[in-house]
Amino acid sequence: MKKIIKTDQQWRAELSPIEYQVTRQADTERAFTGKFWDHHQPGIYTCVCCNTPLFASDAKFDSGCGWPSYFKALNPDHVRENVDRSHGMTRTEIVCNICDAHLGHVFPDGPPPTGLRYCINSAALRFDPNT
Repeated sequence: MKKIIKTDQQWRAELSPIEYQVTRQADTERAFTGKFWDHHQPGIYTCVCCNTPLFASDAKFDSGCGWPSYFKALNPDHVRENVDRSHGMTRTEIVCNICDAHLGHVFPDGPPPTGLRYCINSAALRFDPNT
């Protein structure tokens, strides 16, 4: 897929303030406040910035953390891992590989079959029930 590159001004014009803060400034929404943390409808979760398919509802699980959690990405080529050393700790940041939007983090404490927990901000996602 072709990389999507826009100016900061373009991103600000296209995204809501919270979407911009999360995806372009690597912020985090408060736990249990996002629109998808307790969402159970079948479909596909896409990147709010570029609409790239990221996670399927059948990979979503209730981790109890307050953010939407998935045990695998829909297509591993659509997400990229970066080392995140912010806040005095080392974590693995997850970004959209198409537009570089910050999505959240991945942790090695998820359920089988992967053992992974992709902890994703609702503000970084859109939902498509028609897939």
